[in-house]
Amino acid sequence: MYRTRGFFAVALITVALFAGCTKSDENKAVAPDPHDAMMAQPVIVVPDTVKGKWKSVKIAVLDKSSGKSTDYDIAIGSKVAVPDSDLVIAVDTFFPDFVMDGATRTSRSNEPKNPAAQIRVEEKGTEIYKNWLFALLKTPHAFQHPKYELSLTGYSPSAK
Repeated sequence: MYRTRGFFAVALITVALFAGCTKSDENKAVAPDPHDAMMAQPVIVVPDTVKGKWKSVKIAVLDKSSGKSTDYDIAIGSKVAVPDSDLVIAVDTFFPDFVMDGATRTSRSNEPKNPAAQIRVEEKGTEIYKNWLFALLKTPHAFQHPKYELSLTGYSPSAK
């Protein structure tokens, strides 16, 4: 009797799992989710036309409590400790004409048409932010912090 109940339980579960599935459902192609590309680990591609052409970026740090803003000129590939705070800002990459194609981040040209800097921010030794700051767009990936606001305010080419 227990074997019969077990058989019927397995049979009912199998029928329940496949009840909504038809032969035509099995053959339908599933469209790729456009968000998958956005969630994939980004690939940074620095074109030869951009490589070594930019020396630094200027990042403004606004202290929200005092209203005081200070610009820091940070060399690409280096970092700066913000005085009187626990923040350290590192600039990893600069693209003068940022473009995103799926998971790839690159620059269409060496002309500053859509300037963006990939930065990392540490507070007390812990990374709290890694994303892009844009000179023309302030909000897409805004740095969220209770005391400070960051923005990309300038960029300097390398000496020729």
